[in-house]
Amino acid sequence: MTGLPAVFRTAERPVPGRYWKLATLSGMASYLDSGLLIAISVSLAIWRDSFGMGVWMTGAISAIVTFCIAIGSLVGGRLADLFGRRRVYNADILCYAGGVTVMTFAPNDIVLLGGLVIAGLAAGADLPTSLAVVSQAAPAWARGRLIAFTQVMWSVGITVTIALGYVLSGLGALGTRIIVGHLAVAAVVTWFLRARLRVPEDAEADGEPLPKDSAGGPGGSTAVLPQGTHLRNLLKKSILVPMAATFFFYVAWGLGANTFGQFGTYFLVTVSDASQSVATGLSLAFLPVTLLMTVVFVRYADTPWRDRLFLVAGGVQIVAFAIPSLTGGASLAGMVAYLILYQLSSPLAGEANYKVWSQLTLPPDTRGTSQGLTYALARAAFAVAAFFTPALLEYSAGLLLWSITACAAISMVVGVYIVRVLIPTAAAAVVRPNSPTEASAAAQPAPASE
Repeated sequence: MTGLPAVFRTAERPVPGRYWKLATLSGMASYLDSGLLIAISVSLAIWRDSFGMGVWMTGAISAIVTFCIAIGSLVGGRLADLFGRRRVYNADILCYAGGVTVMTFAPNDIVLLGGLVIAGLAAGADLPTSLAVVSQAAPAWARGRLIAFTQVMWSVGITVTIALGYVLSGLGALGTRIIVGHLAVAAVVTWFLRARLRVPEDAEADGEPLPKDSAGGPGGSTAVLPQGTHLRNLLKKSILVPMAATFFFYVAWGLGANTFGQFGTYFLVTVSDASQSVATGLSLAFLPVTLLMTVVFVRYADTPWRDRLFLVAGGVQIVAFAIPSLTGGASLAGMVAYLILYQLSSPLAGEANYKVWSQLTLPPDTRGTSQGLTYALARAAFAVAAFFTPALLEYSAGLLLWSITACAAISMVVGVYIVRVLIPTAAAAVVRPNSPTEASAAAQPAPASE
């Protein structure tokens, strides 16, 4: 072990099984969130025909679920900080199960919408809460991998739901009930297992005592972050700056990811002249690539390679969007090149980074509130953008693509600031650390003596 470069040793330090179990059950928040969004995408046309929905109700289904997830993230993260993450952690998953059960057996569009609102609010509430639970319980040297693993569950949720949609496409309304129903079953099983899971309140339960004073960072410097759950702490510079930075990174990256996530098939058919089957097949073909690259991110999430890979992948991601922009998306070959480069780079320069960076730079006491706020505002921005996307696409596909390319460049710039400035600063500003060197251990490789 001592013969290996230090950069690799942290990632090879084995993580106890109980933490992987916690990460998996917490990652189900991401699975159920992505699964809900994809289930709506593949079921919307069938719901429209089965329930006789008008154009406004059809559009409202997609918009409302995004806003509900945003509101749920904002409220759920705050409730978790105030009343206990474990309590909210178990309650919101049960509410989600109730919402998707209503959707599964909905006899009309009004009942369907009611179930969707419940499921969307609960899914949003579970996202920041589950991340905070993992971050609080995990040892610092494994936190990056465990948080990043929730993004693997996001990819799995997309893959499973799309695969079900493909297999059950011939069953009509029954197929949509099965697709949504599998989310209800998954949520109930997750709630059952979460309720019996022993979740340490923090790493003190794992034999890492809390010091009485905040720890010094590199060079012996100290900077104490605000403690407590009061909302005024969010206005402190030491919290507001990383909260704003992670928000701007996530929203800039997510505008491109969300646009092609919702309208990718539509774009390929209407602009690139691909058939429906080819467009759907391309989406399915590259999902394993996304999943594989997300696993790669998990592998290096606790080493300096995490941020080095971001710098490379962020540049590739900009190129990925720029290629189809040159032809306005009219070239199918250009879109295929985009898909290949984007699926290779996005897992290393996207939402997984946002999740890990948020946990590293935001203080524990208000972590649920602050990340819930950034997630909620970003999702609201995605919902507004989605509302205008079809009109912008009809006006100029090239303008849409260049706008997304610009967003990718902005996310790259903000990400570099986080990597070069905020992460090192967080190593010297610790609130109730799990060990005297928690912050630096989270971002640095293990000592050579290990």
